[in-house]
Amino acid sequence: MPAPKIAIVHDWLTVAGGAEVVVTELHKLFPKAPIYTSVYNPDAIPSLKGADIRTTYLQEKLPLRLRYKHTLWPTMRAKAFRALDLSEFDIIISSSSAEAKAVRKTRPDQKHIAYIHTPIRYYWSHYEEFRREFKFGVFTPFIRPVIPFFVKRMRKLDLESIKDIDVLIANSEVTQARIKKYYNRPSTVVHPPVNVERFTPAPKGERSGYVLWGRHVPYKRFDLAVEACNQLGAPLTIIGSGSDTARLKKLAGPTIKFVGRVSDAELVRLAQSAKGFLFPNEEDFGISAVEALAAGTPVIAYAKGGALDIVQDGETGVLFDKQTVASLVAAMKRFETLTFLPATLHRKAKRFDKSLFATRIQKIVNDNIR
Repeated sequence: MPAPKIAIVHDWLTVAGGAEVVVTELHKLFPKAPIYTSVYNPDAIPSLKGADIRTTYLQEKLPLRLRYKHTLWPTMRAKAFRALDLSEFDIIISSSSAEAKAVRKTRPDQKHIAYIHTPIRYYWSHYEEFRREFKFGVFTPFIRPVIPFFVKRMRKLDLESIKDIDVLIANSEVTQARIKKYYNRPSTVVHPPVNVERFTPAPKGERSGYVLWGRHVPYKRFDLAVEACNQLGAPLTIIGSGSDTARLKKLAGPTIKFVGRVSDAELVRLAQSAKGFLFPNEEDFGISAVEALAAGTPVIAYAKGGALDIVQDGETGVLFDKQTVASLVAAMKRFETLTFLPATLHRKAKRFDKSLFATRIQKIVNDNIR
């Protein structure tokens, strides 16, 4: 029996985040599968260098300065994915937190396996936040009044896109619950792949201060970590960069250090030398928190979203209930009274190792080969 022809479809490839880690591992699993995406910035995803990446017509149609403003183009993006001709493929694997799952099957014997990072946040779970806080520059006063009408239509189209999907995979238990709530469909949880062995704890060495890393964008709430460490006079090393970096630096006191983007080796060293990793954001999963555990570093996390899959209070870190400075400060004070063993934390992180992701995805694909 010939091997099935597989296509991978992803929302966009313009930034290296957790969803792109999933796509990279899918590419390693199925190296002959082309990757379809709405728009692509080759410089942003070095892990996919040499992959067969095929873009939609939006790559050429949208002006470069607006091409990566993803919240501006949901209608056009959904249409572009629906227009893709994937008739030559036996299995379609979509990786989606937006419209990639809208691709259509064109043969009765095709299978569509959808890896859902979350149902579209700005239509469903975080709609009120989107309506209240998202800005569109000078167009904001004109766009906000029509958001409810626009979202109503897009929710209908989003529900239409679910009908032909054969297998739904959730990246965490919170995503699984959202899929059931908004789509009324069952799903299987397969956590994103983490390179656990890369973050093996250092055999010896004194740990001090706190650390966090990731893209500096407002929703990640790195400002809570900065203000909590200001209040406690605690050392904090912040890795990475982004649109919120300048604001964070203005908030930072003398114990806060920004090191920008660092090499993989330096990231591991900083993770291994910190006594705690701060995770004040609500994520659909949270690869960085698993990486911290893999380095033997306990996690102080906001008790919502994917963190609940990763952190057990008092065992692998400390959870705090409110996304406020006061709640984080209280958690950090309690954290200081506890003891965590790096080897135990690393062992706990192995639940999310990339080898398990590969095994489970391969099984799901095999189960859907006719």
